Amino acid sequence: MKFKHYNQQQTILLPYSFNDLIPEKHPVRIVDHIVESLNIQPLLKAYSKEGNPGYHPKMLLKVMLYAYMTNVYSSRKIELALRENINFMWLTSMTIVDHNTINRFRSNKLKDSFKEIFKQVVLLLASEGLITLKQIYTDGTKIEAQAGRYTFVWSKSIKTNKAKMLNQLEDLWNYAQSIEGDDDPNPEPTEFKEISKEAIEKTIAKIDAKLSGNKKTSSKAKAKLRYIKNNFVANLEKYEQQEVILGARNSYSKTDKEATFMRMKEDHMQNGQLKPAYNTQISTENQIIVHYTIHQNPTDTKTLKPHLEDFAQTFGEGALQELEEITADAGYGSEENYDYLEQKELTAYVKYNTFDKEQDKNYQKKHKSFSKENLYYNAEEDFYVCPMGQKMQKTHQSQKTTEAGHQQSLSHYQAKNCEGCPLRGQCFKAKGNRSIERNHNLERHKQKTRELLLSEIGAQKRKQRTTDVEPVFAQLKHNNGFRRFSLKGLKKVELEFGLMALGHNLRKKIAA
Repeated sequence: MKFKHYNQQQTILLPYSFNDLIPEKHPVRIVDHIVESLNIQPLLKAYSKEGNPGYHPKMLLKVMLYAYMTNVYSSRKIELALRENINFMWLTSMTIVDHNTINRFRSNKLKDSFKEIFKQVVLLLASEGLITLKQIYTDGTKIEAQAGRYTFVWSKSIKTNKAKMLNQLEDLWNYAQSIEGDDDPNPEPTEFKEISKEAIEKTIAKIDAKLSGNKKTSSKAKAKLRYIKNNFVANLEKYEQQEVILGARNSYSKTDKEATFMRMKEDHMQNGQLKPAYNTQISTENQIIVHYTIHQNPTDTKTLKPHLEDFAQTFGEGALQELEEITADAGYGSEENYDYLEQKELTAYVKYNTFDKEQDKNYQKKHKSFSKENLYYNAEEDFYVCPMGQKMQKTHQSQKTTEAGHQQSLSHYQAKNCEGCPLRGQCFKAKGNRSIERNHNLERHKQKTRELLLSEIGAQKRKQRTTDVEPVFAQLKHNNGFRRFSLKGLKKVELEFGLMALGHNLRKKIAA
């Protein structure tokens, strides 16, 4: 049998060149070309002029971008690729970098300048005509944090425990006064409204003085006093530290204190468990990520304004002024967001929470006559008309502050005589005359949004949203297997997702 010559020991007169082994249009060459065209001055600020020379940041940046573009996220796997993968070896000119150096570059050197690098690449894609930066599609997803799933600290638990401490102090104080007798004509108050270190120490001293020399004191009361002496101050200090970490959140993880427990679609227990996660928001155009932000709040409604403000900070206020349209789902439809988008003069194709229901014929039939949304409103004289034709006059105005801190103005209307009305059972169930509460500013926004979304362009935008921003998350989470962060802390998590986003954009550029 005949075979082609094979000899591993065969010497070569002219050694192979990496340029000969890597095709001209290979993705690694695109990464090399893009990084060479970037201004890395912001990255150089992270380096000191003193000490031993370090690896060139351009080389390490190329390695990180190509790693995330090819779904290699672990620093140890990147080190292995530098030893075995010819594409990585070409980027580094056979330089072997250990995983600790790779991790330090990613975690420390890159974190303060990466947004600027991401911005430069996005502007490069815009200059090539792949995006316009005039219309964006915004959506969010929750990605699990690198934290223990059962290491939670809850705000409600802290409040409950502090309330229990107050009750125990009050019970022991009442007991101490009861066994002392009724000799004191001016007994001290027994109500404890707020717990503090000073209040605990002062109360313990008083209780101790009453119980220490009294033969009537039970052993159970003495044990409870010892427990309070030994634990209450330390427990209170621990709770106060936890409240500082919590801030405005309702929970955090002990192993990643900046992660919040959120309800996830990917549920390993299949029972609706909360897991430590971050709320990731992206804006896309032609399936290219033009901006991203990471949030600790699980509610999308509260993320839109800071997301757009960060967009303006990254690309400049002029970029937000040049932005013309934003399209998002019902998770972002709130009065505060509509006010903000109107202020920024953005055409908002943003659904409100009942928009999809309103398109259902069964919903329309059910709410046709008696829903407050369908009652006739006379704007000039400011009154509503009930289904029987009775005027519902305005009774008063009230103010309400939402959970996000937004101030709402509410108008209240009431009918004068619903007694004996034949439609009363269908119209409302409460006693007395029917009253309604209306937010006219929100209703104005809803009407404007409804007209936009039901227009021909609005219908097109709604369809486009499902094929523009949602597939990006599917690509990142399912195709690239990025379902859990590797780094801890809000700043590092933002950097890690930024690397994923930039890797995604580079793949889109290569495919274009």
